[in-house]
Amino acid sequence: MTVTLSPRALMSLLVNGPKAMDVLRTALDLGLLDALEPGPVRLDALAARFGLLPLRLYKFLDCLESLGFLVRDEPGDDIGTTSYRAVPGLRDAVHAVVGPGATERDRDGYPWRRLHGRLAESLRGEVSIDDGFAWPPKTAAQTAEFESSMALGLGPAIETVRRHTDRLWSDRRRLLDVGGGDGTLAADILDCAPALRADVYNLPAVAPLVEATRVGRGHRDRMGFVGGDFFAEPLPRGYDAMSFVRVLHDWPNPVARQLVEQAYAALEPGGLLLVCEEFRTPDRLAMQFFWSYFLIGVDSAVSRLREVDFYTSLLTEVGFERVAVLPGTWELVTAYKPG
Repeated sequence: MTVTLSPRALMSLLVNGPKAMDVLRTALDLGLLDALEPGPVRLDALAARFGLLPLRLYKFLDCLESLGFLVRDEPGDDIGTTSYRAVPGLRDAVHAVVGPGATERDRDGYPWRRLHGRLAESLRGEVSIDDGFAWPPKTAAQTAEFESSMALGLGPAIETVRRHTDRLWSDRRRLLDVGGGDGTLAADILDCAPALRADVYNLPAVAPLVEATRVGRGHRDRMGFVGGDFFAEPLPRGYDAMSFVRVLHDWPNPVARQLVEQAYAALEPGGLLLVCEEFRTPDRLAMQFFWSYFLIGVDSAVSRLREVDFYTSLLTEVGFERVAVLPGTWELVTAYKPG
């Protein structure tokens, strides 16, 4: 069931967001979510198990219920007999957002606070964070920090590519991962596709990071690096597969089209193109909000989630055939250049 909040209810939820996250983080850290999800579990049993005061726990769980995360059954006046069950997937969702290695925690380290309370000044061009977020990175340290952050967010894409390994790579020989970061995704693909070779295409400054991944992941003979700038030169040829993973959403529509056209021109006949990123859905708009907010103060980059139909239509218009959307944590769009 989908619940649509009124503007007033949404505003109330947003203003209380820090309190809600405090409750969820505490429930995760205490282990309550592990007990609540399989449920139902009684309040008195929870209080005894975790050494908590029943009345205070009753109110704490009321916070979770008010957010729609718990189902409560209160049969009488004795609060100890009240039973609770968490909605399926709650524990994993909270862990994904606030646990170690969470993408949201990583993104919170970006210097967005320089804009906080000063958005009007930023919109007039009086406040910027270009000096705290360099794109493209200007130093080796900035390059390493940026690529590490990008690799952290690859989990959903890696899951989807793994899920479709046999379909994607059984008849492919050479992959070019365009804008492939430090090689994390390419290495993961090679782990699952022993007959494939892969090169990472990225700015030359990223070469040492890809080399470290190549050696560290044990792909010395099957993984390479091609330095270049897709704004300044055509994509290299000689590949029967190319991928844009978390790349196209960073650029305006004309640039996205230009990159897809470059891939079409460079791919061998029958070549496969992959596009994988966070396509725009209601569940993903919170991440869109972060990037839009943060990049208000950055003039050198744009990031906008698009509906998957944008990409399927674009691929068809450019000339690709057999365009398909494969399911996964992030959907994967595949398309083939005519043979």
